[in-house]
Amino acid sequence: MPPIPKMFHNPKCSKSRATLQLLKERKQEIKIIEYLQEPPTAEELDRILRQLDKKPIEIIRVKEDRFSELGLSINDNRSREEWIQIMIENPTLIERPIVVNNDKAILGRPPENVIEIL
Repeated sequence: MPPIPKMFHNPKCSKSRATLQLLKERKQEIKIIEYLQEPPTAEELDRILRQLDKKPIEIIRVKEDRFSELGLSINDNRSREEWIQIMIENPTLIERPIVVNNDKAILGRPPENVIEIL
């Protein structure tokens, strides 16, 4: 039996709620991870980034207040590991929703994007 897809979800986010609703309408079984309470590990986030084929800065929510509170800039010369650690310590900075299915991951922006990996 194939693994159940996972969704990194923030219930306060309209795109995340819309993606979850879309999955429910399609009767897609999904494991919901509320990542603000249960952030991914550094290894897991690194794997997700590779599955997304994105650099850490590409999934950081730069418009979040926390980004500027930390004195961060998209032009900061930081390593991949440093950006990942910042996101692990401040999960509100992780773009959402992210759906992971087997060895593929996709951002649900727009929500319909997730259909292609299910």
